Amino acid sequence: MPEKAPSRGRFVTFEGGEGAGKSTQVEFLRARLSQRGIDVIATREPGGAPRAERIRNFLLAGKAKALGPAAEAILFSAARNDHLETTIRPALARGQWVLCDRFSDSTRAYQGALGDLDPVFLNRLEQVVVGPTRPDLTFILDLPPEVGLARAGARRQARSEATDRFEAEDISFHRALRTAFLTIAREEPARCVVIDASRDADTVAADIWAEVEARLLGTTTQESADGA
Repeated sequence: MPEKAPSRGRFVTFEGGEGAGKSTQVEFLRARLSQRGIDVIATREPGGAPRAERIRNFLLAGKAKALGPAAEAILFSAARNDHLETTIRPALARGQWVLCDRFSDSTRAYQGALGDLDPVFLNRLEQVVVGPTRPDLTFILDLPPEVGLARAGARRQARSEATDRFEAEDISFHRALRTAFLTIAREEPARCVVIDASRDADTVAADIWAEVEARLLGTTTQESADGA
């Protein structure tokens, strides 16, 4: 009897402004899913694959800034294409869950807020690169940009890191960025959940877990029962 192919994994993304705690929450959720026996990987954007990581270094160092927001959006999409082909799609096909720190919503928000790019251009770019590989669930970690920037600054100082390309933008940019993410959430409520990230990390993690249980784990459990 032929071996049954694994069911497609789940794809969960984390979005938000600087200092929102995305990487922390990705790790919390990865650990909790692993405890439940779910095969899960954590990744990030830009990056998540060798060539994509090289593009990440170029972008965050500000080397593409002079090229303008359209060129930056294209470079982010080039990194995303490599990430999808090398890491995300193969993992989903194996039945793994993929947790990603940023994805295509960041391009829409950052390049849209920074460069006022035509949404039609960004949507078409996303259609070509992302295609049907859309997140099953997106958490938008929301907090006032002043709070997020203060957190990001403290983290950089603790790690002796330089300010990256986007953290260095002025406060008006970060306020526009917050608005852009909240607009995405409002337009796609079936996919996006806004989480108050101004609270302590454990409280934020508890809210995220409740949403994962309600929206995804019930579906996964039912699929397992159906396939038994």
